[in-house]
Amino acid sequence: MQDSAIAAADTTPAADAPAERKPRVREFPARDIGGGTALLLGLVGLLVAAGAIALAVSFGHDGKSALCAALVVCGILIGIGSLTAMSGLNTIAPGETRVVQLFGRYRGTIRTEGLRWVNPLTSRDKVSTRVRNHETAVMKVNDAYGNPIELAAVVVWRVEDTAQAMFEVEDFQEFVATQTEAAVRHIAIEYPYDAHDDDALSLRGNAEEITEKLAVELHARVEAAGVQIIESRFTHLAYAPEIASAMLQRQQAGAVVAARKLIVEGAVGMVEEALSRISEQGIVELDEERKAAMVSNLMVVLCGDRAAQPVLNTGTLYQ
Repeated sequence: MQDSAIAAADTTPAADAPAERKPRVREFPARDIGGGTALLLGLVGLLVAAGAIALAVSFGHDGKSALCAALVVCGILIGIGSLTAMSGLNTIAPGETRVVQLFGRYRGTIRTEGLRWVNPLTSRDKVSTRVRNHETAVMKVNDAYGNPIELAAVVVWRVEDTAQAMFEVEDFQEFVATQTEAAVRHIAIEYPYDAHDDDALSLRGNAEEITEKLAVELHARVEAAGVQIIESRFTHLAYAPEIASAMLQRQQAGAVVAARKLIVEGAVGMVEEALSRISEQGIVELDEERKAAMVSNLMVVLCGDRAAQPVLNTGTLYQ
């Protein structure tokens, strides 16, 4: 019964989650080369440009104005070209990427760490792939029974597909925050804080199952942004202040009833054993009326909140 209830409940969030759609763009590696070679070539170009300009200055003193002008122009062009080429250098730290675009078109993602070089005419946006935390504020919602409760959750996530994160949603961080809050609210209204039935799921009694369902629903909601949900947990779960006192009394009453039930079951067993041993050992012969009186007295003694006050009978058994 428990397994069937959990299996049936596992399909509920997935049905209410946003429908999965095919992304328009997927991440692929950008065409890049080692930045050390590009840096070396750029520095050589700058040296050549500086040498050409210096040579033009020396020729200018000798009256070779045409050659001087040509060297200056060549030096300036080589210098501009070298600086432009060096602007394509990128330093990629661990846990970082660069999303490359050329005139509005996606041209790939640089994930290789270190100094890398790509076409200097491209734009390169930094996207972190490090693990991040998002903790929701304490939200007040109604559970499945309509009781107001307060809850908050923390979600551990990271960007898995940088192209989807950049181009499928407007702001992937805000998107994750909004969808996390929506998923937490949806989970809260699907289940009660405390279940009245033993085989029903509840937020307080089945924390592991509920958090697993929360992770599944979150994955379905943020998959469009190329985000991977690593873990999700409730960090705060309580009744709202306006009903907390009443619910505490209900929980206390349930605990008292459960304790009383256990005491009565134990007392019945002890009374049964006592009557059986008296009968077996022949200590005293008791008719049905006296057995009933003994059972009543023993139950009062064993189940009472206060210690029994014994009364000594100095007469016969029937007086």
